[in-house]
Amino acid sequence: MKIVIAPDSFKDSLSAQGVADAIALGLAQVWPDAQLVKCPMADGGEGTVESILAACEGQLRRTPVRGPLGITVDAAWGWLPHTHTAIIEMAEASGLQLVPPGQRDACVSSTFGTGELIRAALDAGAQRVILAIGGSATNDGGAGAMQALGVKLLDAQGQALAPGGLALAQLAYIDLSAIDPRLADVRFDIAADVNNPLCGPHGASAIFGPQKGASPEQVRQLDAALGHFAELCAKALGKDVKDEPGSGAAGGLGFAAKAFLEAQFKAGVDVVAELVGLAEAVKGADLVITGEGRFDAQTLRGKTPFGVARIAREQGVPVIVIAGTLGEGYQDLYEHGIDAAFALASGPMTLEQACTEAPRLLRDRASDIARVWRMAARKY
Repeated sequence: MKIVIAPDSFKDSLSAQGVADAIALGLAQVWPDAQLVKCPMADGGEGTVESILAACEGQLRRTPVRGPLGITVDAAWGWLPHTHTAIIEMAEASGLQLVPPGQRDACVSSTFGTGELIRAALDAGAQRVILAIGGSATNDGGAGAMQALGVKLLDAQGQALAPGGLALAQLAYIDLSAIDPRLADVRFDIAADVNNPLCGPHGASAIFGPQKGASPEQVRQLDAALGHFAELCAKALGKDVKDEPGSGAAGGLGFAAKAFLEAQFKAGVDVVAELVGLAEAVKGADLVITGEGRFDAQTLRGKTPFGVARIAREQGVPVIVIAGTLGEGYQDLYEHGIDAAFALASGPMTLEQACTEAPRLLRDRASDIARVWRMAARKY
């Protein structure tokens, strides 16, 4: 019996590795002789670096950078020395979790620190940079990151713009003369599960600005400022990518990565699956177990269980999901390679209790699944 365990992290509770370990313990109670293959996963958001490093035996590095509001943060990033690949979670430098709710300000938050992480990767000799862009606190179109890499954004008086998306309304000139020349020799892959354009009713400001502290009026102003930025970028670079899917990801960092770095967009789960060798691991498996904190219709947008199920389905391997909660529309995933889904809670409990008891709950649910599977196998 070969079982592949490929979950995402459970936010505020367990890392993907922790989830996989707990599931494996539960399965081993029923199948002590089973071959249990653990492939911790992520979809481009929190935990991407950890999942890749766990599978690829890479190095965790730390670099002090400028946080979203200018306060220095110690940001972690991953390094795969054999392939000269850097894995950067922009949330480590420019993430929403770095800003207390009362201080979130989409108008002034900046991706400058993310650019500093890219610069650190260049200093390390990176030939490929995987940029996971989930969980941003920013709405600056990636302007800050580009400034950190040498792009000069100037107002009508020739002065450098202040940080943040709102300042882009004052942009008069883009100077590319000092951009880091090493960027031209690096392959950039963006790992994301967001396909929004930069501007408009489905753009970065309208869809994601409010959760980053923007009022309705500020959303309008930010959208106009990003549109102005995109217009001047098109003139300076000779291409317009603002309407391409993914340009609105991470408050527009996706736009800057496409425009300035010629980044290629991939579903985050596909990038992680490639690096951890998920397709190879699934070969010959009898069952795949995946999971995430909340399993619902949004999972169809490219989250971990959806991506894992697609790979397993290609090889005819059944897939079971263990989730913290089952939300509205989760049954829609049954048409996309998911065979069954189970929630953790065995009875009424608070979210705090569920997070605290997650290891035990995961073990119990995995053991229950194994017992049902064993019973069905005996019957048929």
